[in-house]
Amino acid sequence: MITVSVEPTQNEALALVQGAINAQVARLELALQAARSRVLPFEQKYRIPSSRFLAQFVVEDLEGGEDEYLSWAGEYRLYLRLQEKLDTLKKQRVVFAE
Repeated sequence: MITVSVEPTQNEALALVQGAINAQVARLELALQAARSRVLPFEQKYRIPSSRFLAQFVVEDLEGGEDEYLSWAGEYRLYLRLQEKLDTLKKQRVVFAE
């Protein structure tokens, strides 16, 4: 966890930093929802979770071939990166310096 310290006299700065973090969290949550909505049709079509697909399948395993494989893999990797960023950002704290 990273802690951002702000001098007690800098209430406005504290509010700005916390507001920026909250806004980024909201953007990441929306992006994560969008990425999930693009991954879900693949999971439904092939009846497997994306994590299993990425670990076990190769291009030849999908009826859609290379294009479908690359699309699914790319979307799922994007989803994972967004989730990681969101998790990291949610762990941040903004506090007054002591």
